[in-house]
Amino acid sequence: MGIGHGSTLGYNPHTMSKSKTNPTNLDAEQWLDKARTLSEALPYMREFSGETFVIKYGGHAMGDDSLAEKFARDVVLLKQVGINPIVVHGGGPQIGAMLDRLKIESSFVDGLRVTDKATVDIVEMVLSGSINKQVVTEINKAGGTAVGISGKDGSMVIARRLQKAKRDPDSNLEKFIDLGYVGEPHEVNTDLLDTFEESSVIPVIAPLAVGGDGETLNINADTMAGAVAAAIGANKLIILTDIAGVMDGDGNLVPELDLDRAHALIDDGTIHGGMIPKVETCITAVENTVRAATLLDGRIPHVLLLEIFTEHGVGTMITHG
Repeated sequence: MGIGHGSTLGYNPHTMSKSKTNPTNLDAEQWLDKARTLSEALPYMREFSGETFVIKYGGHAMGDDSLAEKFARDVVLLKQVGINPIVVHGGGPQIGAMLDRLKIESSFVDGLRVTDKATVDIVEMVLSGSINKQVVTEINKAGGTAVGISGKDGSMVIARRLQKAKRDPDSNLEKFIDLGYVGEPHEVNTDLLDTFEESSVIPVIAPLAVGGDGETLNINADTMAGAVAAAIGANKLIILTDIAGVMDGDGNLVPELDLDRAHALIDDGTIHGGMIPKVETCITAVENTVRAATLLDGRIPHVLLLEIFTEHGVGTMITHG
């Protein structure tokens, strides 16, 4: 993808001075391809200027240095062309590594980490500390102005504790499992985000929130991104994953789903496992003011630009239909 590669267009990204080249015929064709790409992007830049995109950043895209650098440059480009990106990041593997280092055991229920007081302190340290600042630093290095916050700042996200119902296979009775300091967003105050939208700042949000008693609650990053997107009426919710998107029964990518078909694919088991909560997050966001929600393969370099600024896009987009 040509967009986002300032140096490949003949510019040094640090000095912004144009380099002198004498391209061969092959080089000239490559430059022409890049020009076509920029031309194709123009109508989308105009369409989305002034709109807000909430981007959930995690998985392999966040663990690979090269992909992290490209992601940061893409986010800066979005801001430069008038789009307001809000980044919500995860950090499950990094949290797990720190807990292992400190010899603190943890367990999971339906993909959610059971979080006691000792664990939530580590979760906050990793999410709001090292990970958040790494993402902020990458965006700033790419020429943007990023500020790291969490849902606790300005009481932006008020959450309630989350309990999971599990059915006992022997008695067929449901019982509720206490997940500890794990929450789900209950209220999102958009005042702080509205302030960022009117500035050059790109907010980078760690998925932590304040509970009813003032305690820190750990929020699933997909859920946090969906709640933020719905609260601000974002044009797009974009969730980076480690797969291409929703696959049909034959293993082919489904490029677009309306709400009815998305529900149907969950009901018939086509969408299963870890994709269910991601798709449900997208469905909820679209049912609550978000125009479209997209699942993208974060392992693809510049996947944000491919989705936003090209005719066909990539991944799976969920809309009202």
